[in-house]
Amino acid sequence: MHGGDGGRAAARPVTAASVLADPLAYTDEVGLHRALTHLRATAPVSWVDVPNYAPFWAITKHADIIEIERANDVFTNSPRPVLVTREGDEQQAASGIKTLIHMDDPQHRDVRAIGANWFRPKAMRALKDRADALAKQFVDAMVTEGPECDFVQKVAVNYPLYMIMTLLGVPEDDFGLMLKLTQELFGSDDDEFKRGDMAEQMTALLEMFQYFTELTAARRANPTEDLASAIANATIDGEPLTDIETVSYYAIIAAAGHDTSSASIAGGMHALIEQPEQLARLRDDPALMPLAVEEMVRWTTPVKEFMRTAQRDYVIRGVTIAAGESVLLSYVSGNRDEEVFADPFTFDVGRVPNRHIAFGYGVHFCLGAALARLEIASFFGELLPRLESVELAGPPDYLATTFVGGLKHLPIRYSLR
Repeated sequence: MHGGDGGRAAARPVTAASVLADPLAYTDEVGLHRALTHLRATAPVSWVDVPNYAPFWAITKHADIIEIERANDVFTNSPRPVLVTREGDEQQAASGIKTLIHMDDPQHRDVRAIGANWFRPKAMRALKDRADALAKQFVDAMVTEGPECDFVQKVAVNYPLYMIMTLLGVPEDDFGLMLKLTQELFGSDDDEFKRGDMAEQMTALLEMFQYFTELTAARRANPTEDLASAIANATIDGEPLTDIETVSYYAIIAAAGHDTSSASIAGGMHALIEQPEQLARLRDDPALMPLAVEEMVRWTTPVKEFMRTAQRDYVIRGVTIAAGESVLLSYVSGNRDEEVFADPFTFDVGRVPNRHIAFGYGVHFCLGAALARLEIASFFGELLPRLESVELAGPPDYLATTFVGGLKHLPIRYSLR
């Protein structure tokens, strides 16, 4: 597969790589990581050609993922930014939706700039009081709900949802609708969350579009001091955004700003339960929190992959990626790369250095990274001093996905003061 064998023509299918196109593989973390560890060691650049998906190269090493992210003039997000089925590729192309993850420079740079200031560290400092208040609200709710709850559904999905909707300016009465729509969009591979067939799943997308189209009209008529207003009234080269552009912007912020943080918080909680010595260490030394947040994000890697398409032939590890071929950047694999992380399968709240790529790398580095870090730190900063005991009350359950996800159920038994 590598070391100068000439690329696809000489490639042999590696069964292990097919896990990356199997939503159910992500529900079995042990099996997934066994396969990815094998790939990193034996075939770090692997050709994947499985039913229902357009073929692609799987990139599993940390250094190679960074190399491709840096070469954003060669490897573009368009036309295939995410791994979905062939039918999903066609639906995406037909829908006309173009979020930040579908764009390349210079358009990506111009559109990203519209929301950039809302996610800078200075803006996050202004949001900290809101994050802390919400964290207290949800930990208090755990007390009321206790001594057991499904931590994902009661806490982890709701806390970041409230944060991102507050930032956008969506009224609280509509939070439930947004939760349902984002779960249907990102849970489209999971039997519990998906809405029927592909046509019905597109209905969820259209409902979100309808909602945000109305929000745009309202903010243009009566501008307010929220992110929705900034998007609705933004201009590029003197021209306002089209309806599809404004709605695409809302959709990526509403969905990505919610599901990723919830997966990190849920996965972080699970890791602390499984490693009580790490929980005690973090509780006894709150100064470790920034490091612990990074480790939770590395450990869970909520965004499993992004895709890129080669605009010209490119050689990586001796393998030629031909112009027009796609690569899948496996962040899940990169974040367990033995060449980058000491003891990568150990959850370490004091890990230094921690060069994880869970937020991506380069020009497409996650716009909401600072917000995610704030949310996770605020939540555990509130929870841990009050947590007297916690244990699993049932088996954890993972979302079937090839894109964004993590735990969908985490039954816990706990005592809080």
